[in-house]
This record gives sequence, structure tokens and C-alpha cells, in this order.
Amino acid sequence: MDQFRLHENAHMLAERGRGYAEFLGDQHRADAVFHQIAIHLQRKMLARLLQPFENHQAPIVGEGFQDIDVLHFGILPSNELKSILYEAHMSVDPVTPERIAETEKLIRPHIRHTPLMRVDMRDFGTRPLPVDLKLELLQHSGSFKARGAFANLLTRDIPPAGVVAASGGNHGAAVAYAAMRLGVPATIFVPSVTSPAKAERIRSYGAELVIGGDRYADALAASETYVAESGALAVHAYDQVETLLGQGTLGEEIEDDLPEMTTLLVAVGGGGLIGGIASWFRGRVKIVAVESDGAPTLYEAFKAGKPVDASAGGIAADSLAPRQVGQLMFPIAQKYVEPPVLVSDDAILAAQKALWAGARVVAEPGGAAAFAALLSGKYVPGLDERVCVLVCGSNTTAVRFD
Repeated sequence: MDQFRLHENAHMLAERGRGYAEFLGDQHRADAVFHQIAIHLQRKMLARLLQPFENHQAPIVGEGFQDIDVLHFGILPSNELKSILYEAHMSVDPVTPERIAETEKLIRPHIRHTPLMRVDMRDFGTRPLPVDLKLELLQHSGSFKARGAFANLLTRDIPPAGVVAASGGNHGAAVAYAAMRLGVPATIFVPSVTSPAKAERIRSYGAELVIGGDRYADALAASETYVAESGALAVHAYDQVETLLGQGTLGEEIEDDLPEMTTLLVAVGGGGLIGGIASWFRGRVKIVAVESDGAPTLYEAFKAGKPVDASAGGIAADSLAPRQVGQLMFPIAQKYVEPPVLVSDDAILAAQKALWAGARVVAEPGGAAAFAALLSGKYVPGLDERVCVLVCGSNTTAVRFD
């Protein structure tokens, strides 16, 4: 088979990956990914000994070859095919500062511009250090997740069945809120570890709430079954381009308000937030990832060089404990994020109490994790660093007025 024919056939094979590419929500980028799939397939096949074969139903042949009586082909194991699809779509950068800025303009009428608060760390019992707190916990639905939710619902085609999301709580609340504001039906799957405050908030927005297993991964699997049966649109909590674009608008907002910042501390669960923010800054500031030591997903991914399963426990399990970090965010983190800092449950709880006592800020465990790294001394900034800490969630019943 000559090289031209091989390239042509590789394109036909790539058709089977087009659906994988179209998650980008942008036909131009989907076509670019499609082209990259063909290129990667061609390279893999050229490197193999090609054999004649007459069975048109061979897995690697595909429907596109049915008009060919005899062809030459190379069998690629399924793991290599998956690798091709992954490498192809990662070679086309879907989360750029330009697209984040476009998304910001689109969602701006629907989200809050959250404030900064200047504090001194001596008010929390440590050495004097001026720090800015970005109070994204004051966002609609109680967390930064509203940004990604509106980005999804405003840029994707919504079927009559509405939208579905799997969530530890905050993403579900955000999707439910955005759906309510835009008049879209929503079904939210949450694990049993979801806090009562988050479940109550989801219901208050009129969404149907379904308990789907004990952990986020269980809720995600249940939601995927529902999508297949209902035709609803899945809105992923972190491993989706539109979600990353929406969360990236927070980076743009912080830079607009605090251009002198040099270091930003961000809590990590699935990585949609830090992935979007890092895509905005692209190395222009130091971005420090902070994780619960009970759910070290990015920490383990850095060690392994790829997303891998990690433990999913700890005090912040309802917001910082997916089984793995996202496939989309991981290459971004490798380029632009510092190795993760791990904090204990005790440190997170101490940070919650300190934020309330010293600043009258009520943060949930996941929302206080980044501050815990600073308060506990797990992250010690240099003398020339201008530090901002992202306080990203407030859905907790820690303070009640009854």
C-alpha cells in the first residue's frame, strides 16, 4: 500500500474518533483534532509490518474499507488506539486565553465579580505577611463552579431532556442554578458523602436530585447510564473543555483586580479550576496546587506522569476527591502548575476555623484547603512573593442561624 493510500485510509479510520473530538464544541477544532488522529494513525501504521487481509470486519479496518477487496493493514492494540485519540486531541490546545476571554464576555451577565480581601497572616497567629483572599465562595451557588456551568449551558445545544451532572455537590448546585436561570431541566447525581448543605441547595434550585453510590466515581457512572437512556446533555464537573474555559475566567478576573500578584494558591479536586486558571496565566505567575492528603489525585498523577487512581477520602471528600484528575487538565498542570502541596484534615479544619475567627469568612473544607497550606506552613512564600489564596467554596452548615 503506498503512502498516499495509507494516509487516505488513516483518515477513514480517524472518522471513528470524530465523535471523541467533537466534545470541543467547536467544529474547526474538531476538524483539527480529526486531522491529528489521522496523522498519529499514519505514523503508527507506517512503523509496523503491513500484512494482506481480506476480512472487512477486522476491528482496525472499519466501515470505510468495505469497497476494498484486499488491503494491507497493521493491527493496533486497543490501548494504542486510545493513546492515539488522546495524543491527537491534546495536540490541539482547546483552552486558550483567547477562548477564555470570549467565554468571560458570554457568561459575565450571569456571574458575580467576586471581591478580594486583604489580610495579614499575623491575624491568624503566624508571622506577618500580607495576603489577598479571592472570595469566590461568594459566587452564585456558593462556589466557582457557576462559571463552568454557565459556559456549558450557553455554548452547547441543550436537548429537550435537559442537562445532567455528576457532582460531589458544588458542580451539581452550579448546574442546577444555571439551569434554573436559563429555564432548562436538570438532573443531578451525587454520592452519599455529599454534604446536606449541598444537597439542600441543589433541590432549592428545582433540579431532580439522585443519590448514585458512595463516591463521585459512582455518581458519574450512574449519570452516564442516565444520559444513555434519556438523551440528556452531560455536563462534566472538570474534564470538559467548556468547563475549563468557564473556570479559566476566574484567572482573568484575578489578574484584572490584582496585576501585582506573583503566586496563587488553588485547591485541587478533579483539576478543572486549576487547569482553567493555569491556561489563562500560562506560566506568568506561580500557581501552587493544594490537595487533601486523603485525596492526592494530582500528586499521584505527577508521580506517575499521567492521571492514575488515587485514594478518595478525607474531610473534603465531597469536593476534592475524584478517583483521578482530568485528562484535559493534566498536560496543562505539567506545564504551568507547581507540584502539589498536601494538607491534612486537621490543617483544613484549622483553616476553616481561622478564616471564621480572623476574617469572618465561612468556607467549606474544600474551599479552605488552599488557605490551609499557608496557615500550616506547608507552603512558605519567599520574601518577594505577592500571594493570593483562592477561597473557592462556602457550601457548609458549619455556621447556622437557628
